[in-house]
Amino acid sequence: MIKKEMIAMLLAGGQGSRLGVLTAKMAKPAVAFGGKYRIIDFPLSNCINSSVDTVGVLTQYQPLRLNTHIGIGIPWDLDRNVGGVTVLPPYEKSANSEWYTGTANAIYQNLNYMETYNPDYVLILSGDHIYKMDYEVMLDYHKANNADITIAAMPVPIEEASRFGIVVTDEKKRIIEFEEKPAKPKSNLASMGIYIFSWPVLKEALIELSDQSACDFGKHIIPHCFKHDKRIFAYEYNGYWKDVGTLGSYWEANMELIDIIPVFNLYEEFWRIYTKSDTLPPQYVSEKARVERSIIGEGTEVYGEVYNSVIGCGVTIEEGAIVRDSIIMKDSVIRKGCQINKTIIAENVEIGENVLTGVGEFAESKLDKKVYAFDLVTIGENSYIPPNMKIGKNVAISGVTEVDDYNEGALKSGEYIIKAGEVR
Repeated sequence: MIKKEMIAMLLAGGQGSRLGVLTAKMAKPAVAFGGKYRIIDFPLSNCINSSVDTVGVLTQYQPLRLNTHIGIGIPWDLDRNVGGVTVLPPYEKSANSEWYTGTANAIYQNLNYMETYNPDYVLILSGDHIYKMDYEVMLDYHKANNADITIAAMPVPIEEASRFGIVVTDEKKRIIEFEEKPAKPKSNLASMGIYIFSWPVLKEALIELSDQSACDFGKHIIPHCFKHDKRIFAYEYNGYWKDVGTLGSYWEANMELIDIIPVFNLYEEFWRIYTKSDTLPPQYVSEKARVERSIIGEGTEVYGEVYNSVIGCGVTIEEGAIVRDSIIMKDSVIRKGCQINKTIIAENVEIGENVLTGVGEFAESKLDKKVYAFDLVTIGENSYIPPNMKIGKNVAISGVTEVDDYNEGALKSGEYIIKAGEVR
């Protein structure tokens, strides 16, 4: 029998509905980040940098882009004869096919996969966080405490603590209380959704709770193990970690990459972030172009001006166009005379000549005021905006739009255009 000390199970099935039109056609972990990466590259790179060479990636919602990106795991050195990366979608069983109904249910449905490797420990990861962490150090901590479960946790401002699972520990960092999103938190140590389980403990809990519908780690597995007096410890992490689950945090995390001294450094030799790269020519910046404090992807051509922005691969920014404080994903085109402000433009979008975005006063979104709440313009993939349009703030656009879709050549702040057949 194959024996692996620790295997990783990476949960990547989330829809990421708070990213609005960006995740209409793809799972959140597949969304582009930092000019050339996708969000899932970060936990995958952490695995290989931490010598974890067996990773099951659990997919569900709109998995095509994710599956294509991961392939057989070559960029992360995870194309192994034994172990490596395996994509694990929900599959049809003899009696019925079951969607994953919760994080722990997804892991339970893949018990056979885990048994194949007969691991001592199982690392549970989420596919939608931006951070660098050495899981080997966390495993050493788990062993030193003779723990059944170790939960990675980090301090958060107390006023934000009610958004997280909160742990209360004794002086030895053993967890004495665990509250999922408490109204009045007793501590500011938040669970990061990264767990190491000793395999027998995980297996037993998953089987015992297997009839629980929508079974989750935070709501069910951890409280169950707690009740059965398991040794649960908090591993405190103080590095950079960002849950890019909202348009605001996604935009901020991208902007932090271009700080003079970035809090999150993509350029460290000893902890590389790996990704599937297309073979592209180098970027081209013309004589008249201006670029300040920006990331420019390979194969991109800049003839206009770019300030404080993250530009993906294969983008064209024509002469006279000005891009500020924006994220533009691969293969998009910004035509002449455009002024693009605080805008997230997804892949393969064309913005017609002289379009202005991010203009006017703030107004609440009429589509979803929780999702579109950061003064951002968000444009979904494969969209088209005709020339000379003026677009306000907190706006969502998805699809190939025409002049008639706009009110006198404008889309006011808070408005949206989602074309028929496009998903919200």
